[in-house]
Amino acid sequence: MADELEERLAEQLSYYRARAPEYDAWALREGHFDRDAREKAKWFAEISALEDALARFGPTGKVLELACGTGQWTERLVRFADELTAVDAAEEVLELNRRRVGDRVRHVKADLFSWTPDQAYDVVFFSFWLSHVPVQRFADFWGLVARALAPDGRVFFIDNFASPVAARLDPEHRGPDDRSVVRRLSDGRAFRVWKVLHRPRQLVTALSALGWDATARRTGDFFLYCEATRRTGG
Repeated sequence: MADELEERLAEQLSYYRARAPEYDAWALREGHFDRDAREKAKWFAEISALEDALARFGPTGKVLELACGTGQWTERLVRFADELTAVDAAEEVLELNRRRVGDRVRHVKADLFSWTPDQAYDVVFFSFWLSHVPVQRFADFWGLVARALAPDGRVFFIDNFASPVAARLDPEHRGPDDRSVVRRLSDGRAFRVWKVLHRPRQLVTALSALGWDATARRTGDFFLYCEATRRTGG
């Protein structure tokens, strides 16, 4: 079972390395992610809602972005952060991230399932990553987040929301089971990746069991966002 888990995590990383040049098309609703004008308007309105929620949260001070990807949200974080560290396991996406934000950000190549933070941060942020964390690694991942935070540190993350509308418009979010999905690149290669879609109430409950105080909300049909802090004594 452990070997199978590691093999699937390796396949997931291979997917993101290979997809790097075409990754942004999903967020921009381009190529085979394009939809009609009304559906795209709703999508971008919910993206704006995420941006507004992040601005209200105020990711200031020393900020750590986990699974930073090509930099769509790194670019937003630099508007707030005094110092920003961005971590990802795929050099291909890190290179695109560097091109986007330049030397304003410290980039670190590391596997988040084995990485040890080298300092404490005021804020830990991640986008569209928690759904790629296997349920077997959920608690371990939140242990990493806790180790990365200063004593009064805060967490903010965003992810996909499981809804019939999202499933209809984004077939990639549906898979052979409720914890994975098969994704194809433009060249036809297929990869199986983890996709564990969470719901706000379930997230709050799961995080509470691990010693976190959290609030989670949905923007509508596509996304959710969550704020969390470590419970005193937790």
